[in-house]
Amino acid sequence: MDESAPDFDLAEFLPYQLAVAAGRVSRAFAERYHRDFGITIPEWRVLAHLAQAGPVSVREIHARVDMDKSKVSRAAARLEAAGYITKRGHEADRRLVQLGLTETGRALFARIVPVARAYQDELEAALGADAAAVRRGLGKLSEAL
Repeated sequence: MDESAPDFDLAEFLPYQLAVAAGRVSRAFAERYHRDFGITIPEWRVLAHLAQAGPVSVREIHARVDMDKSKVSRAAARLEAAGYITKRGHEADRRLVQLGLTETGRALFARIVPVARAYQDELEAALGADAAAVRRGLGKLSEAL
């Protein structure tokens, strides 16, 4: 360790631990849905958000899933080309594009849900009795930030 650096252990730094854990969890899940359904992390996030929220703008997805607008836009373009979503002018604000799932997109999401639930079950099993506490802690952090 650099002697001029203050006493600091990166491995014990909570923001670092959260970032590493989130990246690993996301990549492990992404491997499954990419292998089985051919979609990327941004595409999954757009699909999942549209399945939960219904038709919304790129701006709304960007704010909700914490992903750059450009990534949301590129994912939406690929999903539209594949026939999973539609794009149309936003009714209230003509500057915005409203995204919505097609029947094909809803069917794809329905096929992904069991994979997502199985992965969540694996994570909860790995956490064991701590799963509920982890959920509460993450909720508190999200609210505080």
